[in-house]
Amino acid sequence: MEEKIKLDPASFKPLAKEENLDNEKIAAPSLTFTQDAWRRLKKNKGAVVSLFIILLMVVVAFGSTPFIDNSTLVKSAPQYANLPARVHGLDFINGLNGKMKVGGEWVDIYAQNNATNKYFALGTDYLGRSLAERIIYGTKISLIVALFATFFDLAIGVTYGIVSGWKGGRVDNVMQRIIEVISSVPSLVIVVLMLLVLKPGIGSIVAAIAISSWTTMARMIRAETLQLKSQEYVLAARTLGQSAPKIAWKHLVPNLSSIIIIQTMYTIPSAIFFEAFLSFIGIGISAPETSLGVLMNEGQKNFQFLPYQMWYPAIVLCVLMISFNLLGDGLRDAFDPKTRR
Repeated sequence: MEEKIKLDPASFKPLAKEENLDNEKIAAPSLTFTQDAWRRLKKNKGAVVSLFIILLMVVVAFGSTPFIDNSTLVKSAPQYANLPARVHGLDFINGLNGKMKVGGEWVDIYAQNNATNKYFALGTDYLGRSLAERIIYGTKISLIVALFATFFDLAIGVTYGIVSGWKGGRVDNVMQRIIEVISSVPSLVIVVLMLLVLKPGIGSIVAAIAISSWTTMARMIRAETLQLKSQEYVLAARTLGQSAPKIAWKHLVPNLSSIIIIQTMYTIPSAIFFEAFLSFIGIGISAPETSLGVLMNEGQKNFQFLPYQMWYPAIVLCVLMISFNLLGDGLRDAFDPKTRR
């Protein structure tokens, strides 16, 4: 038998209350679904940068309206036609100091046109109008079209999808056949038909978007509604006698919010490109009004000799579309981490 060792009780003393560390306790701040999604979104640097770029472009496009004289957007000034970019304080940088390479040599175009006191940050077009002002206004038009597309997605697509998924059966079958018929008609054909009723411009583009742009949102909302309507909290609400509109607003819409936000972020660049494409081929917004598509259409005519007239609006359009797409990817990963690849 091993000898038992007796320990002296005096060798032990209890720890003070403040020194009693609980190593098993794991504490973390309580986060709501939105706060947790924002935390994940901030980790996606590309999405955060894209968000700031979009906000900057929105502020510049809409905030500069009071400082831009609308008459200068359409009024020609032939004496300033086809001037390259010239920026204050950058006279040492060729391409931004009013000089352009002609015959292998840099020539001061502003001096040739007796416009040494003028500064055009992005140059002028073939009618002497400020390209920077027209690009800002064109970006505003593109964002307005995107706002209309978002409105129709939310007002028609979300409502249509919830009703279709909630009703089910024969009603759902008929509503989905209607969507298939609308989706089978190309958007370009719808715009051409709208031109028979409306004159070319933002009105015909908005009408085409109102007819066909919401179908993708409706299908996604309908598919998710079919799953949500069998959940326990929805069944409990129905058992308690709540009306269908109240259940949709109180239970379905909050649970569909992630899909709505993500799909909206993909709808916006599609609408922007749709407007630019129609204006570029001449059946959207037409001169003397301006948009990014109109500017690219005008710029490509002189692209061989004055490439900047097409490059600047094309770069703005690309940055705008890429930013919305990257932000959409970031929101998708933030709201539903399971979709992360």
